[in-house]
Amino acid sequence: MPTRIIRSFADLDAMQGRVGHVLTLFSGGLDSSYVLKELVQRKLRVTALSVDVGEGCQLQDLQEITAFFGVDLKVVDAKEEFAAEAVAPAICAQARYLGTYPVSSSLSRPILAKIAVNVARELGCDAIIHAANQSQNSLRRLNGAIEQLDFDGCYGTPYERSVLTRDEKIEALRVLGLTRFQARGISGDANLWCREFESGSLDNPEGFWAPPSLFEWTRRREGDVPSCELQIEFRKGRPSAVNGRQMELVPLIAHLNDAVGAFQIGRYSGLEHLAGGEKVLEIREAPAATVLMDAYRQLETAVLDAELLREKVSLEMLWTREAVEGRWFGPLRLCVDAFIRHASEKVTGTVTYQLRQGAMDICAIKAPHPLYLTDRDGWEKSLVDDVFQPPNPTNRRHEEALA
Repeated sequence: MPTRIIRSFADLDAMQGRVGHVLTLFSGGLDSSYVLKELVQRKLRVTALSVDVGEGCQLQDLQEITAFFGVDLKVVDAKEEFAAEAVAPAICAQARYLGTYPVSSSLSRPILAKIAVNVARELGCDAIIHAANQSQNSLRRLNGAIEQLDFDGCYGTPYERSVLTRDEKIEALRVLGLTRFQARGISGDANLWCREFESGSLDNPEGFWAPPSLFEWTRRREGDVPSCELQIEFRKGRPSAVNGRQMELVPLIAHLNDAVGAFQIGRYSGLEHLAGGEKVLEIREAPAATVLMDAYRQLETAVLDAELLREKVSLEMLWTREAVEGRWFGPLRLCVDAFIRHASEKVTGTVTYQLRQGAMDICAIKAPHPLYLTDRDGWEKSLVDDVFQPPNPTNRRHEEALA
């Protein structure tokens, strides 16, 4: 049997004659297309798996590239699964990297890995290959999830130890007749929760430029966008309605990305660490994530005990750390998730914002069973009345009779 963890193109050589069927995660981008080439040239049987978590993949492009290499293509729509199993718990866990920006690929990679393992078992594949490289945290997140799911075949990425430039990959594919790829620029990753970008003009944190064309949800609209009111409803910790309109989670997120993004709310830039401790810059836009996590925090503060909230806040960083480090299916995140999920059962109510350019002003929090006060003066008066209530003579005579 070849090396269990695939780290280089030499490891692909070791798979020849020993691996019967390879499943490769395929996005249609340069890296995954080059991996297809390498697998096919080794005469391995290959199925390319594309998992849609809301990035809007172009089916025709996927079909053209896989047909070019003569491999089977399987496309799985996982938007609902991603929303239910990753996004919904991330809202409750306030999943922000170091408390700054919403995590994204940390949420999508475990879903991709889970589907890949399920499809590999269904098709009888004895290897799962992906195309993450050394400077992408997806490498440890995908590998970690596949391992935690007890896949017993080979898995990994040949880019972990085999390094090729983008130009080298483009030229190799061009020689074969595949000419759709361009010179290196900004690279991106997208799902229904977040769009994130890196490399190219974003490489150097000491001076970087994000072209306006990069942004889709938070792009500047033509003319003035009038301020408006936005009400978000939660039921047992899950977003359920916008402005009184009941919606499932996937269309609700899409609606908020457009409605909140119109005010250019939800742009982030920040550094994220690699496995060795080095930092890389990422730019992202996530308007729905911005407002949903803020609304959830406001509402849970209204209904949960202060000591419970303090403990939850400390556990949120632990939940996020385990996701970021690729331990999504590990016991620690699952235990913390159970705590957070239990606390979310009481989070029901509505939060209302006034949206204006670049800002969302909260103007109402309403819960059916709140801990907040609506009449401070009345509350204080009732406390005083309870403490200094004069004794009731009738009650005193009754007590004396009993004595």
